[in-house]
Amino acid sequence: MNKKNHELIKWLIGCGAIAGPIYILLGLFQVVIRTGFDITRHDLSLMSNGELGWIQIGNFLLTGLLIILSAFGIRKVLKGTNGGTWGPILLAVYGIGLIGAGIFVADPMNGFPPGTSGNTITISGIMHLISGSIGFIGLIAACFVFARRFYKNKEKQWGNFSLVTGIIFFLAFFGIASGSQPRSPILTPVTLGFWVAVIISFTWLTMLSLKLSKDSYKHQE
Repeated sequence: MNKKNHELIKWLIGCGAIAGPIYILLGLFQVVIRTGFDITRHDLSLMSNGELGWIQIGNFLLTGLLIILSAFGIRKVLKGTNGGTWGPILLAVYGIGLIGAGIFVADPMNGFPPGTSGNTITISGIMHLISGSIGFIGLIAACFVFARRFYKNKEKQWGNFSLVTGIIFFLAFFGIASGSQPRSPILTPVTLGFWVAVIISFTWLTMLSLKLSKDSYKHQE
């Protein structure tokens, strides 16, 4: 691999390292500036509504694009190795899901934005849920694929990290899908749990990207 190609691959993988911090920081910024938003009742998708909804829409689109670019770089590094095909593909599916979630705005829910009843179900809202679900399934499956790769490569800590991240996000996804209704008795724990799972999953993606970027040196020559 020549130096120019190596630098391009490092740049692509690096997109995955910054995707999480950008998403989380923009999300927390909106928590501060958006009136009526409550992290114990509302997930970040609801921020796509209202006058400042363009911030979260852009957050979805930018983060999704960065993850897709990273998947291309990871594919170049891992090609022909364990997880080298499905790992990057599933990460790309996650990125595509985020872009879909940005294109299709979530329906208002649980009193956000203020003044909305949250009783209306639109095609955009349905497509948002479908896009997000596809992306989340891609992320969960990617965690398990990389866990298998790391276990086979005798990298137990990375295998455990990947496996636990996948399990946590699966449980959080199941929880938010089944318990986020306005009068649900578990609304607060499942909402907070999903926030935690998002942070953990993006931490995993950032650290994975940094690791694989470092590993790309082995393929430089």
